[in-house]
Amino acid sequence: MSISSYFQDAVSILSDNDDILGLNERNLMFLRPNNKRRARKIADNKLITKKILVKNQIATPKIISQIRNIEDLESFDWHSLPKSFALKPKNGYEGRGIIVISGKSNKTGLFIKTDGRRVEPAELKERVLRILDGEYSLRNEADTAFFEQKVTTHHSLAPYAYKGVPDIRVIVYNKVPVMAELRLPTKASDGKANLHRGGIIVGIDMASGTTTTAVQYDNIIEYHPDNDMILSGIRIPYWDKILELSVKCQMVTGIGFLGADIVIDDVYGPMVMELNARPGLGIQIANQDGLKGRLNRVKGLKIKTMNRGVNVAKSLFGGDIEESIEEISGKQVIGIEEKAKFMNFLTNESIDAKVKIDTGATLTTINYDIAEKIGLSSIVDYFNNLPFEKRNLDRDEAYLLRKKWSKIARTENPNIQRLIIIKASNGVTIRPLVKIKFEMSGLIIETKATIEEREGLTFPAIIGKKDLKRFLIDITKK
Repeated sequence: MSISSYFQDAVSILSDNDDILGLNERNLMFLRPNNKRRARKIADNKLITKKILVKNQIATPKIISQIRNIEDLESFDWHSLPKSFALKPKNGYEGRGIIVISGKSNKTGLFIKTDGRRVEPAELKERVLRILDGEYSLRNEADTAFFEQKVTTHHSLAPYAYKGVPDIRVIVYNKVPVMAELRLPTKASDGKANLHRGGIIVGIDMASGTTTTAVQYDNIIEYHPDNDMILSGIRIPYWDKILELSVKCQMVTGIGFLGADIVIDDVYGPMVMELNARPGLGIQIANQDGLKGRLNRVKGLKIKTMNRGVNVAKSLFGGDIEESIEEISGKQVIGIEEKAKFMNFLTNESIDAKVKIDTGATLTTINYDIAEKIGLSSIVDYFNNLPFEKRNLDRDEAYLLRKKWSKIARTENPNIQRLIIIKASNGVTIRPLVKIKFEMSGLIIETKATIEEREGLTFPAIIGKKDLKRFLIDITKK
């Protein structure tokens, strides 16, 4: 989908809003008066951007190496590259020409892309040639290729991102962050946070950093298409820091109408990925609001400091998300740690347990103690007496054991739904799958869960994403 056709969809969706900013209005009223040639030059050249960011102590992924011409390419030592990196064009746009390498095979020495495909240096060399020829540049002019530090997605956002790295775009005008969106990579977008290729954009409440409306293509969606996770109610970590970074970027570059693209590294926190002097207008769809009204509200304000700009943004453009999100969505808001009541099907008695909300796990898991107290001790005893190892198995061994014993277990103990395989960092385990019922945050959930020995762990149970569709998760809630 082209930028112009995508914006036409934005107009049709928000046709009742007089504050929708059109492309011509954006160019005439905000880009030309505020983004002078020097500002555009900074934003269009990623290497100049990085130089200015580093000089002003603004965190950004480090440059590993550069290839400026054919001579540099012919003499380049591919073995000097680290195991993970991103290859980018200096003047690229819309994510074009980028290759992200996540690892390197010890056996073959080949690089490994985020989708698992092996890449030979010859393929990287070919991509560099195309970059040098200007194939991915904004004006098809000769370009420079550079290698950049690979970002590791923050653990709280990783479940929402398919293979790529999500980013937050913040529109800044007159030192005030006026609108923001979370951009998520999907299978449809091939792991790139690019809305024109099928990525997801999600509006963000400016006061709380909480996601609101999600859009893929021109459709408002509630669940992530790849894993059915709820997209509204996500609390963006480091939200105040992200707003401060976006304002500081405007102050040090002079880009008056700025789109700051910020990623959150799991180790280093917020980092500025790049700056945009011509930010797109699809952000209005995800926020269900027009930019023109917000821009006019801050136009002419005397904003002297970064903190003042952030406070104005929160005051003017922050909704009552924290107070009304349950009413808006019809879902309960829960934290990462909760209390649950697990019920005995036979006696209707229940036990209380502290549980961990784990969006990275598909299924809910309870420990042996909970299983025994809700009347499933026969399953625990039967499973433990099956004549094979249950933990730290290799993949092929686990699949053979499950194939052999799953039907036998269901026949001999009908309360076992089946045996399933769970992948872990130290191998795979085999667990019984059983029916359970529990209450959490006032809601009764009947589901199928696995039983595992969790002795010594803080939480006797984890609640997986299959059982979280009726909840919104606030990672800051205690």
